[in-house]
Amino acid sequence: MAALALPPLPPQFKSIQHHLRTAQELDKREPVVAYYCRLYAMQTGMKIDSKTPECRKFLSKLMDQLEAMKKQFGDNEAITQEIVGSAHVENYALKMFLYADNEDRAGQFHKNMIKSFYTASLLIDVLTVFGELSEENVQHRKYARWKAAYIHNCLKNGETPQPGPIGMEAEGFDAEREEAGSSLHGGTTQPSASSTYEANNIPTGNYTGIHIPPGAHAPANTPAEVPHNTGEVRLTPEDFARAQKYCKYAGSALQYEDVSTAVQNLQKALKLLLTGRE
Repeated sequence: MAALALPPLPPQFKSIQHHLRTAQELDKREPVVAYYCRLYAMQTGMKIDSKTPECRKFLSKLMDQLEAMKKQFGDNEAITQEIVGSAHVENYALKMFLYADNEDRAGQFHKNMIKSFYTASLLIDVLTVFGELSEENVQHRKYARWKAAYIHNCLKNGETPQPGPIGMEAEGFDAEREEAGSSLHGGTTQPSASSTYEANNIPTGNYTGIHIPPGAHAPANTPAEVPHNTGEVRLTPEDFARAQKYCKYAGSALQYEDVSTAVQNLQKALKLLLTGRE
């Protein structure tokens, strides 16, 4: 869609260039996700600098892109309803994460897998347009960014990466500092339509202590085990709200015939209702 050209990216907006690049890459196959990537970039850019002329010009053109997309896809519930849009973006981010994680655990290390890890982390950034991230998504983002850097560095140095979370304390990735300086998509300031992964520009860092919740890495066709609790469970209103959220996410996934993500969200809802824990 986004035929409207953007002016050169101001240096102040370096931290959002990869979200804009991702939006451009997803315009054709995932326009809803592309829309929210631009919305995230818009909101973040407004917080960074909305006063200097070059930034105002860039944000104005970006807003034009958003308005054009909203007009084109205005009948899509994922655009008009935040709960549906949030579920759609989260489902796609999870799909990217699980693909990369499954490849990693199978010892299949390649550029597309590295890029999938990193793209998943960018899409979790985008989820902040809907509110505060869940702890699970915070952990997934840190893990995905760490994995992207770790595997890239291993391949660059001719080493064989260790699959899964093993060795995370020895090699790391500073997820917080990276947000402003990553150049996984390359060093250009203007996003292009190319989806080529430019490996030499992935940053390194010093991140330790990432914990991924159990079941987070279940293969797409292998449902995670749901523990059963025969005792009485006292559920809070917040528990019911979270269970309802997972059910809505599952419904959204089924709209896109994404059975594995639907199953995973239903399992989360079931576990919460049975145990009172996520």
